[in-house]
Amino acid sequence: MYGFMNTPSTVFTRRLGRHLQRCWALALASLAFALPVVAQPVEPVAVAPGVWMVQGESALGSPANRNFISNAAFVVTPAGVVVVDALGSPALARELVVAIQRITPQPIKHLIVTHYHADHIYGLQVFKDLGATITAHQAGQAYLHSDNAALRLQASRVELAPWIDAKTRLVAADRWVTETTRFTLGGVDFVLQPAGPAHTPEDLVVMLPQQHLLIAGDLVFRGRVPFVGQADSGRWIEALDRLLAFRVDTIVPGHGPVSTSAQVDLKLTRDYLQHLRKTMGQAADNLEPFEEAYAKADWSRFEHLPLFRAANRINAYNTYLLMEQAGK
Repeated sequence: MYGFMNTPSTVFTRRLGRHLQRCWALALASLAFALPVVAQPVEPVAVAPGVWMVQGESALGSPANRNFISNAAFVVTPAGVVVVDALGSPALARELVVAIQRITPQPIKHLIVTHYHADHIYGLQVFKDLGATITAHQAGQAYLHSDNAALRLQASRVELAPWIDAKTRLVAADRWVTETTRFTLGGVDFVLQPAGPAHTPEDLVVMLPQQHLLIAGDLVFRGRVPFVGQADSGRWIEALDRLLAFRVDTIVPGHGPVSTSAQVDLKLTRDYLQHLRKTMGQAADNLEPFEEAYAKADWSRFEHLPLFRAANRINAYNTYLLMEQAGK
């Protein structure tokens, strides 16, 4: 079924997998001393009239933080509430629901998924059980039904216990979209804009044109180094360039605080990705060993950002392998 031939793609995947395991182990060990004793609460912050967000920690997911490492947003209208992303565990999602109910008696009508990464979707079942209509990009189905998704959930039940357990399940969308989708609820206009493949194949951003506000998912990491993984960083850069052309005053990023300097923060994520591709691409083209290329690269513009030590080396090595593979 899966085969054991050492094709270029399988060799690449194994090399990357081994390196990622070593790097994440080191990162978790280095951050363990900093984990909070008291979990950060799910506390909404108003970012625009009728629009709120909750902000996760700038950290790796752990039992201590309940996998609260990503953001979620919600929009309160006279006809109901629209939530964007479901956070990283059912417990967090339940806290988010309670927080919303403190603000409005309106029911939660819609849940929009920006992408199917664990820290954004493990709370989906809570909203599904409430009767919310879940919308996501159709490309997310490939991941949802993949071995990777099942294995990730299995590992999370161990690594993130008790917050992720046998009752935690993967939830499919009720509505899958493939193109720009518009709807209005309670007089508020929503525009769902596909932006992938970028951070993931299924990236979906949500624009509120009346507020000039963008809920960007993980296309934008504000005030911290992004997690690149096996993302198509070239197309991610193209997606950010398209977003830079939109009239946006406020951004709710997938990670980090709200941005009221939209152009600056879009450019920071874009510039980081461009720097990765330039430095690692040149090294791959010149057949330069990764360790030498990484050591001599100038990271000074980004090394002050949170999670630089935890994520940058992984991002650089992944980009090196991807650029090396693309050059063959």
